[in-house]
Amino acid sequence: MPYAYLIWSLILLGIWGAIFAIRSRLRGKMLRMSLITAPLGLSEPLFVPDYWLPPTLFDLAERTGFDLESLIFAFAVGGISSSIYPALVPVTMTPVASEERHHSRHRWHKVVLWTPIVLFLFLETLTLWNPIYTASLAMFSGGIANGLCRPDLWRPMLVGSFIFTAVYFAYFSSLVAFYPAYVDHVWQLASLSGWLVAGVPVEELLFAGTLGLMWCSLYEHLYWRRYLPRPSL
Repeated sequence: MPYAYLIWSLILLGIWGAIFAIRSRLRGKMLRMSLITAPLGLSEPLFVPDYWLPPTLFDLAERTGFDLESLIFAFAVGGISSSIYPALVPVTMTPVASEERHHSRHRWHKVVLWTPIVLFLFLETLTLWNPIYTASLAMFSGGIANGLCRPDLWRPMLVGSFIFTAVYFAYFSSLVAFYPAYVDHVWQLASLSGWLVAGVPVEELLFAGTLGLMWCSLYEHLYWRRYLPRPSL
């Protein structure tokens, strides 16, 4: 099991590469969102060892809390989660009209973007919750805030979150299939709910669902883009 986290992070990077190769129109978006998300891998000391303690290259996680695998994982998951909806649904992106940007609800544009960060820091400071719950609640709040500011993104958010969670579940299930004891050895199940879905900790599905909800709309919110049905040939 020493290299399981590295191998499955590279598998996720392979999925990223497949989407990047096949969906050329999404390459710019995927790179931007992956580069935005990758630094979140540096937040690993918040989760080690309270949430999990995975074996990593050079035992970095155990010795320092940081690890190289989390940077690979965050890079890949950022690009995949933000692009899974337009990769599988026949839509195209177009800029939001300048007059629409001045709608009254967009006065909260910057506030919305800061919502998950502020809430996460608030919960981490004032509660004793496991960080997976504070992170998931923060991402959920970010997704809801995005939807309230940009109602046109509700469908991409909800559908994208469902698709990404399904893909993530299949991905994680493959890890469980190859290493049946991995979850018991690595996750701090006694500090969590202990609920497993076909061997997958329910917290991992909570993470995937809330990440998908927020990340499926983050690029469009940041760069003022909207989805339109792709014209049929």
